[in-house]
Amino acid sequence: MSAIRVSAPARLHLGFLDLSGSLNRRFGSIGLAIDAFATVVELRPASTLVTCGVERGRAERLARRFAEALKLAPVGELEVAEAIPAHAGLGSGTQLAIAIASAFRLFAGLPQDPLGDARLLDRGARSGVGAALFERGGLVVDAGRGAHTDMPPVISHLPFPADWRIVLMLDPSLKGAHGEKERRAFAGLPPFPQSAAAEICRRLVMQVLPGAVERDLAAFGEGVARIQERLGDHFAPAQGGGRFTSAAVGRVARRLEALGARGIGQSSWGPTGFAFAADHDEAEFLARRADECDEAVEIRIARATARGAEVSDISEG
Repeated sequence: MSAIRVSAPARLHLGFLDLSGSLNRRFGSIGLAIDAFATVVELRPASTLVTCGVERGRAERLARRFAEALKLAPVGELEVAEAIPAHAGLGSGTQLAIAIASAFRLFAGLPQDPLGDARLLDRGARSGVGAALFERGGLVVDAGRGAHTDMPPVISHLPFPADWRIVLMLDPSLKGAHGEKERRAFAGLPPFPQSAAAEICRRLVMQVLPGAVERDLAAFGEGVARIQERLGDHFAPAQGGGRFTSAAVGRVARRLEALGARGIGQSSWGPTGFAFAADHDEAEFLARRADECDEAVEIRIARATARGAEVSDISEG
């Protein structure tokens, strides 16, 4: 048997398209693969299932569930060498689940099936961009869930301008809503206005996507920012009353907006915030100013990645 490595990029969730489902589809989503964090899984031959590294308990549960579903022997030394920060709005759960499944597939000589594995492991219950970005990277839009949806279908997949950078604002002291807390939050929110859903879809089609294609950061950023405002106001009652789960991230975001950063927003439930810059120099300038604004917020500069996960055989020789 071979030794396998899977490296999966983090992602930003840039917004939902229609939360109310007034056209019989809910949770259409916009996602972007980024290189700031990755989940790296390695699987080596062993006579039993042994897990080590970070996310050890979570990894073992996922491995056993996957092996049982495909009627595989749950054996191998499974190491999670790196993990995307959990519950930070960066797609950690989906990337870990599909990475483990992909490693076991290659280990067993089975074809890769990221979307099928996402279904199998209950990822993509709302958004399908995590599985799509694992498979292909770039900028992705899915159409959400309809009455007969198995996995939210990808309706747009675009490359992202290579020069653009993303300034990430992280608050390690907080976790975004997840699990039962997330379910209660969605259940407690009022219906999403149809007028807001219509504006989001218009901004996506007429600003965000053409802005990325034509490398027009002003249009792209305006579209993302307005989408984020509509969604942030809607989710505010479930995240402390503001558009940002972390008040500190919100303060830094407002500072960056005043300095000319584009497309300010929060990924999923946060607490991670983001802002877009035209190039590395502008991103460095914004990052320095952000560091001066609030020491509790960790700042990172990221790039979009045009590739999905890398699945490889790392056997010696």
